[in-house]
Amino acid sequence: MASSLTKGSLQPGTPGTGKTFFGHPRGLATLFMTEMWERFSYYGMRALLPLYLVAPAGLHLDAATATAIYSVYLSLVYLLALPGGWFADRVLGPRRTVAVAGTVIMLGHLTLALPSAGTFYAGLGLVAIGSGLLKANISTMVGHLYDGPEDPRRDGGFTLFYIGINVGAFAAPLVIGTVGQNVNWHLGFALAALGMALGLAQFLLGTRHLSPRSNVVPTPLSAQEKSATLRKAALWAAVAAVFYAVVGFSGVYTLNWVMVPIIVAGLVIPVMVLARIKRDKELDRTEQSRMSAYIWFFVAAAVFWMIYDQGGSTLSIFADGRAENSVFGRHFPVSWYQSVNPVMIMAFAPVFAALWLALARRGKEPSTATKFALGLILVGASFFLFLAPLSIAGDGHKAAALWLVAIYFVQTVGELLLSPVGLSVTTKMAPAKYASQMMGVWFLAVTAGDATTGLLGVAGVNLDKMGIVALEAALAVVAGTAVWLYRNKVKQLMGDVN
Repeated sequence: MASSLTKGSLQPGTPGTGKTFFGHPRGLATLFMTEMWERFSYYGMRALLPLYLVAPAGLHLDAATATAIYSVYLSLVYLLALPGGWFADRVLGPRRTVAVAGTVIMLGHLTLALPSAGTFYAGLGLVAIGSGLLKANISTMVGHLYDGPEDPRRDGGFTLFYIGINVGAFAAPLVIGTVGQNVNWHLGFALAALGMALGLAQFLLGTRHLSPRSNVVPTPLSAQEKSATLRKAALWAAVAAVFYAVVGFSGVYTLNWVMVPIIVAGLVIPVMVLARIKRDKELDRTEQSRMSAYIWFFVAAAVFWMIYDQGGSTLSIFADGRAENSVFGRHFPVSWYQSVNPVMIMAFAPVFAALWLALARRGKEPSTATKFALGLILVGASFFLFLAPLSIAGDGHKAAALWLVAIYFVQTVGELLLSPVGLSVTTKMAPAKYASQMMGVWFLAVTAGDATTGLLGVAGVNLDKMGIVALEAALAVVAGTAVWLYRNKVKQLMGDVN
């Protein structure tokens, strides 16, 4: 990346020296590389996770349990993004929170690398906590590099940052997945720890290029609030410790004693958060109307992520045993499928951005509701497409790899219709009182979707059976059709937000 740092005039408010990163503040290079390595570690581990859970040399669990663990883990990562943002705002500030997060993630991956089932689950918990702390705050620091929302470089900076995410996500399965599957599972997890260590090291070395705002605690806790928060945290920790000690010593403990509470939290907390905002009497009529419209988008996104995130679990486990994982006679590890989506995102995201711009100039850009409807219908179509390889495998044959690539392609197009649009509409429709919290609320849609998948897994539902796959596909298509049919009503509730 050093060759991309060129001399340039320093923009007002830009920290650091006169060097820039593709014309952007030099601090963007620090955050780009931090996020790239963090995503390298995260997606590398995620590509291995369901495969390790079902492997005879791994934990050798059944597919339903493995899918449940994977889904609960993803649900927890996104659920913890909300308190992660609170922790930065009230305790440490974004910069120090990200440094702590990177350390926790690295320790989590090292714990995963230990050959023990007990330490494996502890490692998953550490990675989830660290990811929750990092997720919201590193994006906040990207925003701090610019002179407010009107800075013309801002959108381009976030685009570069998004590329860093996908570069890490693309490379991770090819490296970590190959080592984990072909050499040693725990060595693969150790490589994920190395990736996070590299990201953390360059973050600490490059912090001088970040905005001073990133080191500020916006609304610090008072001494009284700190004391009260610590007392509450200690009380709940003691209750949990006593409860699980009793369950453990009674001999009835199973993994469900941990997973079910997380699933319940993943389903209940999003509802509670939305209900609290919707009932807030301080919101004016326009904000209340927008929140009514936003609930449509939230529910649609939850259904979308419920199916989409099974690309890393249900589809991966299917490919592991019932697909011919080869191209032109050359075999490849199953984990490599997880590189398909990021490379497609990098290829097609600029195309979609240009398409929306061209349609907007002609006054023909689809509404947000229409884009959401199309995204839902496409993710449903991807699971209808999944029925073909399931049928082939059901006849005793192995399905061709291109079937799975086609499914990932359809899902990626659906993601490009829904995910960036959802991020944008969340910032536009956020009530002023909740402006800084609404991005965490958007992440709760992922939490709700993955928690639903986890609930099905805990109930023992095999998600790779034709009946359940067809049912999920139909649910997405029906939900997408409903959003499309009521698009004018939703648009009316949105007011002047496009």
